[in-house]
Amino acid sequence: MKKGYLISFAIAFLLGFTALGQGKKYIQLHDEFYDEKPLHFGFMFGLTSSNYYANGFPSVLVNDVTGEPLSLSSPRSFGFQIGGIVNYALSKHVEVKSGLNIALYDRQIQFANEELISRESTWLEIPMLLKFRSVRRQNHRMYLISGLKLGLEANVKKKNTAVTANTSELSLEYGIGFERFYRFFKFSPEIRISHGLNNLFVPPGTTNSYSKLSQLNSHTISLIFNFE
Repeated sequence: MKKGYLISFAIAFLLGFTALGQGKKYIQLHDEFYDEKPLHFGFMFGLTSSNYYANGFPSVLVNDVTGEPLSLSSPRSFGFQIGGIVNYALSKHVEVKSGLNIALYDRQIQFANEELISRESTWLEIPMLLKFRSVRRQNHRMYLISGLKLGLEANVKKKNTAVTANTSELSLEYGIGFERFYRFFKFSPEIRISHGLNNLFVPPGTTNSYSKLSQLNSHTISLIFNFE
């Protein structure tokens, strides 16, 4: 009897273990040893929404004719960026992210009852960012990113351009992203916010509403798609 009970228990245990195993779907790990390589390369492209923010308005800027405060706004305009990326892992959860990007911006300024003025230009950008990665869960993980970006204006559209501005900029950047591992590549959508740190304002050659400003900085929100 004892032997029969033992055999029955063994069969029941095996059947239960098999049923439990069938209840969990196996998920293949893509690029399972990705983190063992410290250096990775890839490319990116992104969509941007950019504008200016300035000091001294509306209370300081005054209409020369009426003497009333002169309202000012900088409507958001859309652009894009594309470039290469280089990632170097400092540890399991910290990575340095850099590369070289080409971005097109069309930032605008609108004074009340006056013509919209803009600066459409192409920038070369070099980010230097720290990437803080979470623990990988199967084929995905989250990350935070922050750091600085150096921008150099390579070309500006002169026609109908009334905004005079500096051609170099240092920006503070931060954002959040999501890594998804596929069989042959890793896809990482990312939202990044950029605040210009240095003053871009350059006084124009003529006196107008724009010449009343003293501080001008950029602000950009980007939706970036990374492929490695």
